[in-house]
Amino acid sequence: MFKKILIANRGEIALRIIRTCHEMGIKTVAVYSTADRESLHVRFADEAVCIGKASSADSYLNMANIMAAAEITNADAIHPGYGFLAENAKFAALCAEYKIKFIGPSPEMMNSMGDKITAKETMIKAGVPVVPGSEGLLEDIKQAKREAKKMGYPVMLKATAGGGGKGMRVVHKEKELQDAFESAKAEASASFKNDGMYMEKFVEEPRHIEIQVAGDQHGKVCHMSERDCSVQRRHQKLIEESPSPFLTPELREKMGEAAMKASQAINYESVGTVEFLVDKNRDFYFMEMNTRIQVEHTVTEEVINFDLIREQIKIAAGVPISGRNYIPNRHAIECRINAEDPFNDFRPSPGKITNLHTPGGHGVRVDSHIYTGYVIPPYYDSMISKIICVGQTREEAICTMQRALSEYVIEGIKTTIPFHQQVLDNEDFRSGNFTTKFTDTFELKKLD
Repeated sequence: MFKKILIANRGEIALRIIRTCHEMGIKTVAVYSTADRESLHVRFADEAVCIGKASSADSYLNMANIMAAAEITNADAIHPGYGFLAENAKFAALCAEYKIKFIGPSPEMMNSMGDKITAKETMIKAGVPVVPGSEGLLEDIKQAKREAKKMGYPVMLKATAGGGGKGMRVVHKEKELQDAFESAKAEASASFKNDGMYMEKFVEEPRHIEIQVAGDQHGKVCHMSERDCSVQRRHQKLIEESPSPFLTPELREKMGEAAMKASQAINYESVGTVEFLVDKNRDFYFMEMNTRIQVEHTVTEEVINFDLIREQIKIAAGVPISGRNYIPNRHAIECRINAEDPFNDFRPSPGKITNLHTPGGHGVRVDSHIYTGYVIPPYYDSMISKIICVGQTREEAICTMQRALSEYVIEGIKTTIPFHQQVLDNEDFRSGNFTTKFTDTFELKKLD
């Protein structure tokens, strides 16, 4: 087992990893930017190293500075968390070059799933259902028009190096195609330095459902059931739950088998997530594979009573997984709390937290790095907390979440707590009758 792990991340996920490491008797190294000097992950790690200025490019994306921090502290492994360098094959290769274990899959595994076209071809060979689409990248607008006509509108343009909804456009009519094609390419180029585009048939009224998987260095793979991530805004997840209120036991089994096929196709090592779109007829299609721990891994942990970070570390150390497939025996819901103003188009709301009261009680888990007096910097993702509530049934989990949200006091900044409270009161959400378009029609009521 590793003796010392450097966590190449910040905020709640860095703190989450530090806690599991300490439970396993592993020393930890925090890295931080000048803006994060007072962050809790810096306080609770055994050692801490400043790696640069506030901007991500100068700190959490600065590979040279992170590797230098690992060397001077004699860390024998690096955990990347999620975001930043978590799915960067170059960084994983750099770790291997310096003989520091990257806690995640190999660069080859990342590359096979990081490019959407390559991933799709791999899934077709593995027998995993995929959304009908173009073969390879679109050369120009003429080819885009031919492909759209062949598969029928509506279609979805996607950046091959995309993520987080960037470089994506839904096109309902041919006259909209050229503008959408050009703007998507420009956005992809600016975001990923790669303007390659492909096209898929647009799945109408979809659910976004992902399967948690784990694979070890000995060829074993298992799945840990699903998470429903359909409540989104601009392709960013807001609420996740397990099990999905939409899946049948038969469909859950089929999707679990497909996720394992996807993992086995690349000899996957580490924990990861295979994401699917499921249409109104319960036909499912491979969307992408995230080769890292997810923000919402906590939902799965609560319904199967399993520490996924511990499993990820053990896999990296060569420990075999149990090889068992899991079925949730409880219901869990997660609300992401962002420092944003939901009544002002979700505008970011950085600043100082002047008062904080965190909810507790049976069935309530809060993963966060904030405290009274903490200043939320404006340089990073706006998520500041996750609340995960568990019940024997979905209704119990919802009621517990409503109670927890009513107790959560964060003053000094705006947060998305009011948004979540209104969603949980919504009839369509409570009945499980929603798709990824839920927030398009959801009307947030102004508070008195």
